[in-house]
Amino acid sequence: MNKQEIINSFDPSQPGLADATIFGLPFSAEQSDIIIIPVPWEVTVSYGAGASEGPKAILDASFQVDLHHQEFPELWKLGMYYFESPATWKSNSDYYKELAQPIIKALEEGQDISKYPLLLSDLEKINTACRSLHSEVKATVLHWMEKGKKVVLLGGDHSTPLGYYEALATQHDDFGILHLDAHMDLRIAYEGFTYSHASIMYNALQIKQISKIVQVGIRDFCEQEVNNVIKENGRVIVHTDADLKKESFEGTTWQQQCETIIAALPQKVTISFDIDGLYSWYCPNTGTPVPGGFSFEQATYLFNQLADSGKEIIGFDLVEVAPGENDDWDGNVGARMLYHLCGVLAKNNGMEVGKKINFIRK
Repeated sequence: MNKQEIINSFDPSQPGLADATIFGLPFSAEQSDIIIIPVPWEVTVSYGAGASEGPKAILDASFQVDLHHQEFPELWKLGMYYFESPATWKSNSDYYKELAQPIIKALEEGQDISKYPLLLSDLEKINTACRSLHSEVKATVLHWMEKGKKVVLLGGDHSTPLGYYEALATQHDDFGILHLDAHMDLRIAYEGFTYSHASIMYNALQIKQISKIVQVGIRDFCEQEVNNVIKENGRVIVHTDADLKKESFEGTTWQQQCETIIAALPQKVTISFDIDGLYSWYCPNTGTPVPGGFSFEQATYLFNQLADSGKEIIGFDLVEVAPGENDDWDGNVGARMLYHLCGVLAKNNGMEVGKKINFIRK
């Protein structure tokens, strides 16, 4: 069947098809307008683990997401396809994560790893493996972009989107990142790992096409990161959680704050959403939780405002979802945020997602 015939025969009100792609959709990759690239990687994790299991948890939970979304009721018709990444990405993540643990342990014990040739050798191997992953991600993203697809990335830890940004940089001369997170991620080679999850935004700044990073919800940072913000002289704009909350306590609305955030972005924007930007009850198993944050609805409101702002959304990544041992709550939240972000991307790019459902209230 062609795509229209599939749409005509598919009942979106029924449970998702177990043998289908993400969200239970019946489309092939060729028939889908949006390709989701899962990157199950968390080699340099130094606190909580589990982000490499995030893509699978989101995939599993996606079959329970109702497709008749209030903002984007016909989004499902576009097709979203979960591209099965190479098995080596997960197996390499597991292998190099084990290799990284003695290095992290030695540093936490205050040891000078330059005195340990084996640890230094392993560190070099890990940095090489991470660079190789980013190159493979870049190539995979470009493969689908060249087929005319909108491509998004699903992590994994927050190191995973670097190759994605590099792919975007081959297509766009100037773009910014709307970065929602509890952390600045501006450390330089954190714990010796060039491609640490805590270094993603520092590494992104090395891409000259990225002209601005606007950070929202920041609650944890070190002196080095603050110095990096200052050094960039306006290229990085920081909205800490404390500042945003203070403004709201004193009368500034979230709508006004969103307008300020969006105004600072360049014309072309990609979104980077670390799930720990949310209040921790949405993501209790994420690797590095921090008190504070914003609600699910605050995040989706910001994304909706961005979609309607006249800026061009060129992509997004969603990272650091980590499933719990006894429940699928984190995957459930991640799947619903992924679906909303796909709707925002599609609407902003002029795709047909249907008219918002407005209920009569008396």
